[in-house]
Amino acid sequence: MNFNRRQLLQTTGASALLAGLGQQAFAQAGIETATIVTGFAAGGTSDTICRRVAQKMQPDYAKAVVVENRTGAGGQIAIGYVKGRPADGATILQTPTSMLTIYPHIYKKLPYDPVADLTPVTVGCVFDFGFAVGPAVPASVKSIKEFLAWAKANPAGANFGSPAAGSTPHFVGALIGKSGDVELKHAAYRGTQPAMLDLLGGNISAVSGPIGDITQHLSTGKVRILSVSGEKRSRFAPDVPTLKEQGIDMAHSEWFAFFLPAKASSDVVLRVNNAMKNALAQKDVIDGLGTFGLEAMSSTPGELAELIKKDTAKWAPIVKQVGFTAEG
Repeated sequence: MNFNRRQLLQTTGASALLAGLGQQAFAQAGIETATIVTGFAAGGTSDTICRRVAQKMQPDYAKAVVVENRTGAGGQIAIGYVKGRPADGATILQTPTSMLTIYPHIYKKLPYDPVADLTPVTVGCVFDFGFAVGPAVPASVKSIKEFLAWAKANPAGANFGSPAAGSTPHFVGALIGKSGDVELKHAAYRGTQPAMLDLLGGNISAVSGPIGDITQHLSTGKVRILSVSGEKRSRFAPDVPTLKEQGIDMAHSEWFAFFLPAKASSDVVLRVNNAMKNALAQKDVIDGLGTFGLEAMSSTPGELAELIKKDTAKWAPIVKQVGFTAEG
């Protein structure tokens, strides 16, 4: 099955038609407080989509919908927590898909099974990554090739941060280094925002992370985006060339998606899916997510399950090429 943004945006738009029926079903659910759990820190893109969706899900889905940031272990703690909760619709996981599609290739043992322990609900958004440098890198460095040349000549500064070890932006940064035969040392953070703070402070040279986590710091004048990771230039950073434009043959984007614990009933899945589709179709949500470099969209549970399957297969050879394992 092939996914593209146009198809999912059409799915999102159509979901508004379900709103009236959905509200009646939500009221019958009897949920006082629902919790959306994310494995990343407040203030970042993962947290942002959770809070905007949560706001739109109340009071029709639940009287209150709150966001809980269970950070640590690159998102594993949040997933492990949600898998043990009742599958009644009161606890919902939001996670980047790399925790489900890349981690199985780099960890010998995970505290969850990406397929058996979770029930897919819907895609929430798609986004590209940016590779940015800060004050530790000379202002004369304005491209990926110039950064790699500088890093090779200055091995102490040949490093980058990402929101988690084994995440998609980690591999994007590692592949950038390999393209220039430069070993870029990786620093893993609990989300992109802590990495950006270290970048701004000159403690690390570069950051690979969601484009929206980077663009919000451009006003400081201390951050320069050298590339974006998508197939084409990002509408959120139209002046920044893609990696392909700079001679590096790769393109990677990522999805944020929502899940329930395993064995959720079809009725519960339908209620959550409808509530989230309705939230993601709202213009203020679409516009608000856009300010963070996120393109709002939704899917059916089956489409999300197929996406996870496809991306898991895609990342197997890439992980082997990079040679990273969590144990080594």
